[in-house]
Amino acid sequence: MTEFDMVIRAQRAVLPNGERAVVVGVRDGEVVAVETAGADLIGTENMELGPDEVLLPGLVDSHVHVNDPGRTHWEGFTSATRAAAAGGVTTIVDMPLNSIPPTVDVAALEVKRTTADGQTWVDVGFWGGAVPGNAADLAGLHEAGVFGFKCFLVHSGVDEFPHLEPPQVEEAMREIASFDGLLIVHAEDPDEIEHAPEAHGPDYGGFLASRPRDAENRAIEHVIAQSRETGCRVHVLHVSSSDALPTIAAAEADGIRISAETCPHYLTFTAEEIPAGATQYKCCPPIRESSNRDLLWEGLRDGTIDIVVSDHSPSTIDLKLLDSGDFAGAWGGISSLQIGLSAVWTQARHRGFDLTDVVRWMASGPADFVGLPTKGRIAVGADADFCVFAPDDTWVVDADRLHHKNAITPYAGRTLDGVVRSTWLRGRPVDVAAPPRGRLLTRGT
Repeated sequence: MTEFDMVIRAQRAVLPNGERAVVVGVRDGEVVAVETAGADLIGTENMELGPDEVLLPGLVDSHVHVNDPGRTHWEGFTSATRAAAAGGVTTIVDMPLNSIPPTVDVAALEVKRTTADGQTWVDVGFWGGAVPGNAADLAGLHEAGVFGFKCFLVHSGVDEFPHLEPPQVEEAMREIASFDGLLIVHAEDPDEIEHAPEAHGPDYGGFLASRPRDAENRAIEHVIAQSRETGCRVHVLHVSSSDALPTIAAAEADGIRISAETCPHYLTFTAEEIPAGATQYKCCPPIRESSNRDLLWEGLRDGTIDIVVSDHSPSTIDLKLLDSGDFAGAWGGISSLQIGLSAVWTQARHRGFDLTDVVRWMASGPADFVGLPTKGRIAVGADADFCVFAPDDTWVVDADRLHHKNAITPYAGRTLDGVVRSTWLRGRPVDVAAPPRGRLLTRGT
């Protein structure tokens, strides 16, 4: 009888076709057998999950700002990938900003890969960036293995990664379409923001009014129109405005190659609960009202929103301006990489969703979106990346005990459902005290 490196027995496991009891055989870091419960597989090592545990595929987070090199004091590959592993995430794709240099040409990509090499506890891929003047660099980045290209339609928050004006968006789309690449878009319209009331001081309502839904809605309409004109595949990042969902659904029904994501913080928090001066909640686009949150969940239910990813965008604590609580000047970004699975599950289970849904949004969906066929699923031929999850356990978020480099998150003090008991990368548990085993990924690997 064939012997496996590892045999895992689970009374509950989430597979591509649903949840069931399984025996999983692993060899050389790959899933080579998925059998029904009771199958007599022989392993050099054996593990049996407890009755309160569920075997999930390792999550895939395609929206992470690691900020390394250049702003490693905000976050770095060491801290980010340890946090990912602690949260059940086995693959991340790093954004082209807020690192210095930003990943806008092959030379900058090589700097980032050199920086990351040897200090990743999970697997890491990279996005390229589309900025003014670098259209000629996009094909080279694509050939070098980036998963696609991020652009902003409004100021990015850092001067070294400028946003694209509409003619530049069209130029980038035409270039990217020529090699069938992917453009991912921070969609807020600068004209709408310019004419909105200006944010000032600690009032969250004032900040919310300064980034109105219409800024997001209008920008998404522009992206769809330019995708229709150029044939470029596009993805709308961090959808926060539920008003845009019918527009996205109609575009997809009309044959536009468009997908969309949202984030745990938009599915968890509401504008009504954010205290004055609580700048740890600031992000762009902003957290909106309770009724808007409910409609985002409906967008997940009907499939308009494809995936849920963190948009982990940390900074040092001082940049959050907690002393003054000034929403206008504070850094806009939420730290949540280690927290996302529990945050989403806490809300999802009370809305009639199950773990199969969560895995589709946070594991197989992001893996399919970026083109990683061996990630995000428990299936023969997939990488043996697992998350052992106790869905009925609860925990209270303590920012000081997270692996994030800076101990600030709006989830601090919040009780969440679901505890990650262990995370496995290619058939072995991730030990953040041991040498890292993460690999650097390229598109299609």
